[in-house]
Amino acid sequence: METVARVAVVYVFLAVAFRVLGKRELSSLSAFELVTLMLIPEIVSQALVREASLANALAGVSTLLVLVFLTSVLTHLVPRASKVIDGSPTVLVAKGRLLEEACNRERIQPEEIVSEMHKSGLEHLSQVRWAILEADGDLSIIPEQGHGLPVARRGARDAGV
Repeated sequence: METVARVAVVYVFLAVAFRVLGKRELSSLSAFELVTLMLIPEIVSQALVREASLANALAGVSTLLVLVFLTSVLTHLVPRASKVIDGSPTVLVAKGRLLEEACNRERIQPEEIVSEMHKSGLEHLSQVRWAILEADGDLSIIPEQGHGLPVARRGARDAGV
């Protein structure tokens, strides 16, 4: 019964903590935030089975969540910090020309760009003004004028792009 109570306490604590952090923190996680959130089960697991203090586990998780929040504030207030922590967009296609060095650096195959072009109704690379790998991993295709609307694909990095 004590384990049930410990799990309930951790659940309520995390629910409140994530609510306090705000929607932005949960909508798109940066690499730092994801790693931090992956540490939560490691910190809490021993406290759930009574091998460690629940108070110590909650203090550890609180520390991680404060670090996530402070990182968010820092990247919001200091553009240079945002560039270091979150990264910056990379142009993969410029005015219909594939930028191979940028693709290689980001490990993006030309076929992946072509696939996104097709999804936005474009058939030829010459129809693409810009293809940009956004800092959050999304791949945005901006067509030349008269060739359709810009398209952004969510989670390009997650899909192996």
